[in-house]
Formats: sequence, structure tokens, C-alpha cells
Amino acid sequence: MTRYRLQLRHPSGVTPIHVGDGVLSDDSSQLEDWVLDRRVFVISSPTVLGLHARVLAPLSERAATWNVLEVPEGEDAKSLEVAGSLWEAILEAGGKRDSRILAFGGGSVGDLAGFVAGSYMRGIDYAQVPTTLLAQVDAAIGGKTAINLTKAKNSVGLFHHPQRVVADTRLLRTLPREELRSGLMEVLKMAILSDGELFVALERDLEGLLSGDAATLSPVVAAAAEGKISIVERDPTERNERMLLNLGHTLGHALEAGLDYRLLRHGEAVGYGLLFAVRLAEKRGLSADTAGRIRQLVDRFELPKLPALEVDTLIEFMGRDKKIDEGGWRWVLPTELGSCEVVSDLAREEVEQALQAFLTELS
Repeated sequence: MTRYRLQLRHPSGVTPIHVGDGVLSDDSSQLEDWVLDRRVFVISSPTVLGLHARVLAPLSERAATWNVLEVPEGEDAKSLEVAGSLWEAILEAGGKRDSRILAFGGGSVGDLAGFVAGSYMRGIDYAQVPTTLLAQVDAAIGGKTAINLTKAKNSVGLFHHPQRVVADTRLLRTLPREELRSGLMEVLKMAILSDGELFVALERDLEGLLSGDAATLSPVVAAAAEGKISIVERDPTERNERMLLNLGHTLGHALEAGLDYRLLRHGEAVGYGLLFAVRLAEKRGLSADTAGRIRQLVDRFELPKLPALEVDTLIEFMGRDKKIDEGGWRWVLPTELGSCEVVSDLAREEVEQALQAFLTELS
């Protein structure tokens, strides 16, 4: 079976990123060396541990101590309270600067574990073994770590790159269709942003991808990862070009916050954010053909119905987004398939009117 050996070069070194069906077995010797005779702290959720804990058994046998730290499911894990409890647990168990943290789970686990690793004793090494499609194509790559504040997602964090990322698509077989859909929305984001061929692959293979077939998913995960790697290497700390990766996220994060991180998965919220970005982009010259293809593909995902939300509520949450600077909103809008631009000259009134029309059409 095809394996993909990628690398992300960043200011603090190089992170190997391995993608494919069974790569966790392929990488076992490197990971075993990495944990050899170290105190290892596995940060994970009850669901992931119940499904997949056995795959880590070879690593646990090599570690000096193997400490499994369970955290809540989903976004509930990404709080200061949970991070504090992990710091205390690691300290109590004798965690040192050369101890290891292993993030084993979805994007929320990876964000939290990376933040805890990056801040404990001013930074200790960690690795990512992402178990969701969303984490494999996006959250585990790029060094961003974060926790949430009550009214703003990912608003406290730091850049701390993992030592390696092992994205085994075999682990995706247990995901429900809804989770696969959520992850594929981030793939669609990358396709619209920088890879027209990936967009065509999504159009062609969507049903197979939504079925969770590891062989079908592997090249798509690798292509999305390569696209993100390319952008992150050119702009590792999001000073300019990396802002493009926020396509669909300005409204998407506001929807998540407005719904108290319930009812919509992250990728589903991003899906609505993509549709709104297309709406704004059409007013700036995006062709009807391109806009139509994007809408048709999003429609095939069958997103859950958007609950009723007030425009003022979403505008308030967008104003708290970490991507907003003193100059105001920056929107990422498609210009054609495989190309986007960052714009900052959209007036608040224009956005409010477009958002009201958008929500009315969806009701």
C-alpha cells in the first residue's frame, strides 16, 4: 500500500509527517526509540482509548513510565482548567524537561496536548498520532496549539511543533460518516485554496471517501497535508500567506461559538463558512461557474441544518476572532479554483447585509 513521507521545515527544525494505511506500524521503531526509557504522558479521550489504545502497546513497553491522562471529549478539553490539571498531573508523576507527551486523538486533543507540552517547563517534546480525519489533514500539522476562552476559540496558544506526526488512515475506519464529512470539509478548503486537482478528486471520489476506506483516503489526506505544509513553510508564524488557511473559518468559528460548540462539528461550521465566503467572493468577481461547482460539492456533503442564529450575535463573535487585528476584519475569498486572496476592505455594513441574506436563505 502507498505510504507518503512528508516533511515540514520550520524555524525550530523539521517535523516528519507520515501518512497512509498502516504507517503507525511502519513508524513503530522510530517512535519506540523516541519514548525509550522516558516518562511518557499520553493525552487522549475515553472514546479514542476505548477504540485504539491497543495500537500503542509496543510503545508503552519501551517507556520508563507510561502515564495515560484522559481529557473530555471535543472542545470541552480545550480549557484552562483542563490544561492546568494536566500540568499538575505531569508534575506529580515526575515529568521533566526530557519527558515526552504523545497526543493521541482528534484535533482538540492535539491542540490541548501541544499547548501543554509547549508551556510545561517552557517546552517539552511531543508527537502527534491523530485519529480523526480533521486532525490528520489540518490540526496536527503546522505547530499551532491552543485552548479556548469562554467566548473565543483558540484565543490562547503558542507555536510548538511536534517531533513527528503519524497519520495512519487505518485509524479512520471507526469514524462515523459525520466525522469523515467534517474532516473532508478541511480537505475541500485546501482544494479551493490551492489545489484544483484535489477539488476534482473530491468531486469524483466523495462517496468512497465518506465511507472511510483507508486506501481511498490516504492520497487525499497526503495531498491536503502537502498543501498545508507548502504554505506553512513559507509563513510559519502566520504573518501573511498562512492567513489563507483561514478560508471559511471567520464565520465558521463564529457559528461554533454562537452554538456553544454544540450541534455543529468544526468542519460542518467551516462548510457554512465556505459557502458564505463564496457569496462574498461573487460580489468581487468570482465566476458563476466556479461558485456553482463549490456550492454543488458542498451540497453533496448534506450538512446538518443550521439552527436559527441572530446576525448581531455572529458579528459579535467574529469581532472576537483572533484573526481580527486593529485594522479590522480580514476575509479569505476564492478568486478561482485553487486560488484565494485575503481582503480587508469589506465594510461591516456589507458583511451584515450579506450575512442576513445568507441566513434567511438557509432558514
